Amino acid sequence: MVARIAVVPAEHGPGGRMVELTEDGRPAGGPVKVADLAAAVAEREAAVRPRWVFASAESAYAPLLPQQVARCHDLRLVEALLLGHEGRWGAPRSLGAAWARLQGSPVPPDLPEAAGGEEQDSLFAPDRLQLPPGTDPLAAVVAVHADQLRRIGETEHPGRFRLLVAAESAGGLLATEMARDGLPWRADLHDRLLTELLGARPHVPGTQPRLLAELAVELQRALGGRPFNPDSHAQVLKAFADQGIRLNSTRSWEVRGVDHPAAPLLIRYKELSRIHAAHGWAWQDTWARGGRFRPEYVVGGVVSGRWASRGGGALQIPRVLRGAVVADPGWALVVSDAAQLEPRVLAALSEDAGLARSAAGGDLYAALAATAFQGDREKAKLGLLGAMYGQTSGDIGPLLATLRRRYPAAMGYVEAAARTGEEGGMVRSRLGRTCPPPSADWMDLTEAPDTAGEAGARSARARGRFTRNFVIQASGADWALALLAALRRRLTALADGPDRPHLVLFQHDEVVVHTPANLSEAVAAAVEESAEEARRLVFGDTPVRFPLTTAVVESYAEAK
Repeated sequence: MVARIAVVPAEHGPGGRMVELTEDGRPAGGPVKVADLAAAVAEREAAVRPRWVFASAESAYAPLLPQQVARCHDLRLVEALLLGHEGRWGAPRSLGAAWARLQGSPVPPDLPEAAGGEEQDSLFAPDRLQLPPGTDPLAAVVAVHADQLRRIGETEHPGRFRLLVAAESAGGLLATEMARDGLPWRADLHDRLLTELLGARPHVPGTQPRLLAELAVELQRALGGRPFNPDSHAQVLKAFADQGIRLNSTRSWEVRGVDHPAAPLLIRYKELSRIHAAHGWAWQDTWARGGRFRPEYVVGGVVSGRWASRGGGALQIPRVLRGAVVADPGWALVVSDAAQLEPRVLAALSEDAGLARSAAGGDLYAALAATAFQGDREKAKLGLLGAMYGQTSGDIGPLLATLRRRYPAAMGYVEAAARTGEEGGMVRSRLGRTCPPPSADWMDLTEAPDTAGEAGARSARARGRFTRNFVIQASGADWALALLAALRRRLTALADGPDRPHLVLFQHDEVVVHTPANLSEAVAAAVEESAEEARRLVFGDTPVRFPLTTAVVESYAEAK
């Protein structure tokens, strides 16, 4: 049985080459040149369902669509994981960089990310692979893949790391598919919502819509009538100062504490200005064409393993605009998000029996309040979030003391992660994703306490807060990635072809599936089953549950 097949598309045209590999990455035969790579992949996928080895799914998988493959090994994503695990976080991760390290040659820096709309076969061109002239890309793929398998086997927990590699690589496939399929987007509804919020679309580019401009004038009048730019941080602070109000920033949480008529006007102006700039008509012209919003996801784009997006703001669709996300006629949206994910992850990681009991049912904070905070849910939530994020100011101290007494294993887990960070060490997620090491400047500052003083201590505490939360947030990302991989497999099993259900949005702990309406109940069940599978795979035999809130709706706005 063929375990793996390495593939490289031709630099131009539909062809390419492939070679069969054994489970440990050795060639099982010679390379084969094919005139139609998509057809050859479809044939092998149907026959043996191998794990396809790509330099990156973003470049090698996109030309194969709509032909789907079940699984892959994404060399670029895996190289980043391994480099982080080896303490070389952020080192170049291209095929050429990995090949150069194998050869003992100078390592080329990674090129900037490809711009949206760039032709996919140019993404696989030699200059993007960063290989030296004359190097055979297929030979490089085979060699780097075998080396990665060896390094994975040398990690502290190879089984867990293999699961991380599989989930991250599945994310590479899924991100490519989601960019192709797109999120249903009604431009007419988007325009109507923008008009209600901002006024009609300006005829002159670069000018403000009427309602936003009127709000700016109203804000200026409330602060004395002198003209100033509401989008200028410095000018806003000065305008408030002229009224005897000292602000350190224009952040909403600080402005809300100001007792002045201008405060709510500024908050409203900032909200609407942000919508106009980030998701206004110019955004629509660029990103929401042909009834679909097609964001460019960056798998593992955040240090914790969460996804990012390369333009388009896919992870920050404002609630007031979600009414523009509407299923096609005869279709539905299945929207699911995890409830109280991070505290449940802490319970599973720490194996704290008391916290696990609280996390075994519905509302974790309510259960926590009943056992430790005399039924005060807000105190329970504030204390647990403070423990996870390293907050110690204000009234939180007594709450943390209560948590330490009641849940010593959970509090000990995050505090050990914080100490590791304060000492300059690195921490890992459940599956082995590793946090970045401290910078050279940080080391200089914290290793010279006599000269650095309080500045060094503050830097150490800040890193401790980062590592404290990293182990939780990154392990939550592990679970979410495993859920995505499991859900992708289940959706493929439900139906095939153009009328198949498919994932169209992923935001940290929320997924949205666009599905034929007659399959919506089956899709909702598939999401639940995938969440349970991810729980078992990532955290093993734990009593902690990860409940989902799932809604079958026509419009994304109806799910909230």
